[in-house]
Amino acid sequence: MATGTDQVVGLGLVAVSLIIFTYYTAWVILLPFIDSQHVIHKYFLPRAYAVAIPLAAGLMLLLFVGLFITYVMLKNQKATKKVQ
Repeated sequence: MATGTDQVVGLGLVAVSLIIFTYYTAWVILLPFIDSQHVIHKYFLPRAYAVAIPLAAGLMLLLFVGLFITYVMLKNQKATKKVQ
């Protein structure tokens, strides 16, 4: 059963994810249809970052998953050698 703290943390993560999704959606889908001189453009990064940021985040995720899998496999291999 989830405690109150777990529920607050989960709600916070959902809220942050929703904010990021909304910002990115407006940035990538809606902003190109708004005049480039409009004041709303100052709240968004240049469009080149719309591809670079998710690409970098994906590469970092793959790196950390790969490092984790490597660490677990090496740890299990050492434990197996000790048993034998």
